[in-house]
Order: sequence, then C-alpha cells, then structure tokens
Amino acid sequence: MADSSQTMSRLQRMVTCALLLAVVGCGLEKTYRADPSRPQASLAAEATPEPVVAKLQQQVRGDLDQRVPTQQASVLKALSEGTTFPARFKRPLVVQGLTEPWKGLMALERQGSRLAEVARSGPQNLPTLIERLEAGMDRVAGSPKPVPAPTGGTEEDHVAFVTAVLQQAHQLRGKALRTLRPDDRRFLFEHAETLVETFTPQVAEWNEQTMQQAKADLRFCQLVAEQLDYGALAAAAQVLAGLADERWLASVENAFRDRRALPAPPAGITGEVLLTRETSSGLIVIGGSGPNAYDLDQRVAVVIDLGGDDTYRGRIAANADAEHGISVVIDLGGQDTYHAAPLGLATGRLGVGLLVDRAGDDLYELAQGAGGTGFAGLGLLVDLAGNDRYVGSKFTQGAAVGGAGLLVDRAGNDTLTSSGYGIGFGGPLGIGAVMDLAGNDRYQCGEQYPSVYNATDAPDGKPGDSLFQYDCFGIGTGSGKRIFSKDPEQQSYGLAGGLGLMIDLDGHDRYRSANFAQGSGYFFGAGLKLDLAGNDEHAAARYGHAAGAHHSVGLFIDYGGQDFYTSTGPVYNGGAAWDRSVMLCIDAGESDDLYDLRRSDGLARADHYSWSLFIEEGGGDRYLVPNGMGKSGNNSMAGFFDLAGEDDYVAILRDSLGGRGNGRILVDEAGGLFLDR
Repeated sequence: MADSSQTMSRLQRMVTCALLLAVVGCGLEKTYRADPSRPQASLAAEATPEPVVAKLQQQVRGDLDQRVPTQQASVLKALSEGTTFPARFKRPLVVQGLTEPWKGLMALERQGSRLAEVARSGPQNLPTLIERLEAGMDRVAGSPKPVPAPTGGTEEDHVAFVTAVLQQAHQLRGKALRTLRPDDRRFLFEHAETLVETFTPQVAEWNEQTMQQAKADLRFCQLVAEQLDYGALAAAAQVLAGLADERWLASVENAFRDRRALPAPPAGITGEVLLTRETSSGLIVIGGSGPNAYDLDQRVAVVIDLGGDDTYRGRIAANADAEHGISVVIDLGGQDTYHAAPLGLATGRLGVGLLVDRAGDDLYELAQGAGGTGFAGLGLLVDLAGNDRYVGSKFTQGAAVGGAGLLVDRAGNDTLTSSGYGIGFGGPLGIGAVMDLAGNDRYQCGEQYPSVYNATDAPDGKPGDSLFQYDCFGIGTGSGKRIFSKDPEQQSYGLAGGLGLMIDLDGHDRYRSANFAQGSGYFFGAGLKLDLAGNDEHAAARYGHAAGAHHSVGLFIDYGGQDFYTSTGPVYNGGAAWDRSVMLCIDAGESDDLYDLRRSDGLARADHYSWSLFIEEGGGDRYLVPNGMGKSGNNSMAGFFDLAGEDDYVAILRDSLGGRGNGRILVDEAGGLFLDR
C-alpha cells in the first residue's frame, strides 16, 4: 500500500470529520439523483460518444505548459525513470501511460471505446470482442476460420455444428499447451485456485511463507508468458464464441422444440433431456424447455438448455481439471439460478469457459474465482436479457490473472456485487472487464476485507465504525503484486499489474466501492472506468475515481448526465496520484454535477513524483471539497480544470478554498494549478 507516513493521525481524522459534518450551509439543495422513469435507450439508435481525452488535452495543455512548466518537466522525467523499477511483465499500455501520459491515456480511452462499439454491435461479434480485449494487453489472438453455423437444418446439422466447434477449439487448445510439460499443466491448473485464495497487492513482510508464495506466483506467470501459446488459446475462445450467435440460437431452439425427451437423463441431471451425444471433448447435452437441474462435472463439454426455470451447480462452463479444457453452457430462456463452485462458472482455467444466457431474470451466486474469469485461460459470461443479480465473492465478474475474464450484460436493470478483486479486475498478466450495455444498474465492491490502512488511521476501529476502511480493488482496477522491500533479490519477485475495465454504455447507474476502485491502478496496473450515459452516482472511498499508487495509471470518464460524486474518504478521490503514478478524472458534457467530498479530498491531487488532472467540461457544478482541487506535493504536478459554467464552491472549513472560485486561476510553486473558466 502507499506509505503510511503521509496519512493523518486518527485524532486529526476524527476532528476533521466532526467539523465537516457540523458545517452549516452545506446542505445539498440539488439532489442530483438518477431519474428511473427515463426509458432505456435503444442500443441500435445510439452511438458510442466521441473520445474526449484528445479534445480536452487541446483545451488544458497550453495552461499546463505555461503555468507549471518546470514542475511538469520534472515529473515527466521522474515518471520515465520510474519505469525501470523492478517488476516483471509490465504491459506496454501502462508503460506508455507513465512515460507519455497524454498518449497513454488516449490509448486507454480508445481501447475502451472500441470495446464498447464492438459490444454494441451484437453477440455475433463476440469473437471480435475477444480480439479487441486482448489487444489491450498487447496480445494477439489467432485468426481461426470459424465453423459456419447452420441457420436452419435438421437436429443432426446442429449437433454436427457443435461437434465441429468443439473439435476445432480442442485442437487449438492442444496447440496452446503443446510446449507445457504435464507437471507444468497440472501446476497451472492447481495454482489458479491458490492465486485466488492468497493474492495480495503488496507483500510487506518477507518470510518463508510469503517467499514460497511469491516464487509460485512468479512460476505461474512465467509459464503463461513464456510457454503457453496464448494466441492459440484465445483463438479457441473465438471459435467457441461462435455459439453465442443469436441467429443460430433461435435456429437450434426451433429445431429441437418438438423432440421427444429421452427415457432417462444422464446422472447429475434432472428434468427433460432431449439429446446426449458423446464426443472426444466430452458429452453434449440438450435439455428441454421445462425446469431442469444440472450438477456439472468434467463429463459434460456442452449444455444447451431450451428454456424453463433451471438450476445449475458445480462446474458451470468451467474447466474441471487440466485434461478437460473446454466447457460451454447455453441457456435459452427462463429465470435461472446458478450456484457456482469456486472457479466454477464461466471460468477459463488452462482452457476456455463460455456461458451464454439468452433471457430471463437470473441469479448468479458466485464463489471466488467465478463469473467470467480467466487464470491461464479465458472465461466469458454473456447475459443477453433480463434483470439479473450477480452476487460474488472475490475474483468474480470480469477478473483475471494470466488470462482474460469478461462479463457482458446486454440489457436489464442489473445488480453486481463483489467482495473484492472483481467487477473488472486485471491482476498480473490479466485483463478483466465488465461491460453493461443498458439498464439502471447497481455496482458494489468491498465491505469484507479490512484495509491495512486501519493500522494507522483507525487502530482501535471495528467493522461498522465510520472510519473503518475496507479494500475493493475492483470496478475497473488493475493491480500487480508489489514486494515492499529494498532488497533487490526480494524485489525481483514483484509482478506488474494488468488491466481492469468497467464500461457501462447507458442507464442511470449507482456505484459503491471501498478502497482502490473505479478507474484505479496499483503497482504497474491500469484501471479504466467509462460511463457513457445517464444520471449516475459514483460513491467511492480511498483511492477512487481515477486514483492510484506506485507506478500505476488510471482513467475515469463520465460522458454525460447530471452526476453525483461522493466518498467515505478519508483521502484521494477524483484524479489522485501517489508515487510515480498518472491519473485523469473527467466529467464530460455540460450537465450540472455535484461533488460531495466532505469526508475526503482530491479533484487533482498528486504526491511523490506523480501526475494528476481533474477536468469538468461544463455545467453549473457544485463543489464541497475540503482539500485538493489542484494540490501537489513532493515534486509532482496536479491540475484542476472547470472549463465552463457558473459553479458553486462551498467553503467546508475556514479558508479551505484558498481563493478557489469562478473565474479564478491559482498556481503554487509545488506544482498545483487551479483554473476555472
């Protein structure tokens, strides 16, 4: 974690919070709440917003060059030198963000925009979405020739198609694993569960246990980076993604609708089963349109269920062992319930797991490591319709280490919860993404794992206390594994972070998170959060809304709507960078927004050789911020820009604004810039 020497004492924090809450005249006359009556937008009718980072750079860069030139040059030099810090497997996108902040941030926004555009075009383009996702990690997916899907035809035509898809995916996975020894394959499969159980962003104490864990984690990443043919494995995922084509799904439903059920279903399955077929990759099962219960294991490669309120347990579209690397579940309708085992739903674990749910208000109960997750593999969860609930432990919902994890929800008012490392989390060599295309959605991450900051900030605090902190590391967060030591040998086990993405295309959404979330980065990781439309509520805690530490990059953009920002604190929100990091927080458009950070600080704050900006493009905005708004320290640069509108700056404490207000420009020698136009 960030060094605790700069944190306020517990007594200072308590006094500050008491004063803030006692302030008279800081009531929120404007509610800035989402309007649930607004209809959901038509995905076909709306286009992805134009990128804003390049446009806003043109509006603010001249002021930075003119008003803080020395500090800017100094911090850019320090950032560039910082990229030599020991960490294995640094991603080019992160290194670019640290050495050339504007170019790197433009590339990061472009990555998110391209993903949004492909996702909007429909599930038939899932193979392209996988390709674009991997491009963010500078990994090239193969270019497999897809098996042509029958748009009509007989039952046997459809079974032959599924069999051919399985065979091609199986061959590609074999190619991906061909240079891995059997013991290395077993290690990758088994250590995935250990990673999920023991991963931590920082190792502060070096002992025999932490050393052995660090060695095993390094071996895992080395095998993925150096011996696994990841491009072939991604190509296998692209082949399987052809099964998500809506036209084919409708065709297969029509073909089997009137088929008579088998006399008895296979073991582990109840309800009507219309067909089973043994293949070299495992069993193909086609379930009927009534209620079914599936308890799945390594025997089953593909389940296609025609409808009904179904229940799934066990390894659901998840690889059960190192030998069985392809698993698919497709459910065409009904209010379904998924009870996942650990690493047991849409989980690619030395393979590929794909789950497609076409319709219904579904419940996903996700044990750790489940729900569109990848560990030396690719896990894909695609829900096409319905008001769904995703209830997750840690490493759930678009999370990955040494792989790719993707959750795409195309419609409905959904709820996603995770205890940590989820909802768009990229660990070392991992890219994790959540993409929600429509609906008024609710996202919540944290509130289970206490933060190490409690030791200094609230040593006597208990869960439930207002000052007690939790960790999240999610909702668009990338994190590595930092070895907090000056010993070069120990530092050599440090692992650079991956890329975490949270992209919501439309709807009035609510986000709630604990520490490190919402476009956050940690130790050479990068986080991206894009909300493309709607009146949204963004509530975070420490290091939220494009905030991070230790050679990290974070980008947060809300493209429009009347938005509300708040934080439980105690510090660092809205473009806040620590220790050679780069952060940019943008609220685009001309709507009126509210920033209630009375329990925190930020909106452009940088410390220890860091670069941070906050840009509010327009509107009549209200700021309740006790500290920050263009504050820099320790050879850093921070810039606050409000580019248009008659704004309301509220003094939380006496003289807390320091002259900040409409039409004001303030520059300090430490590298801070406040500018309101």
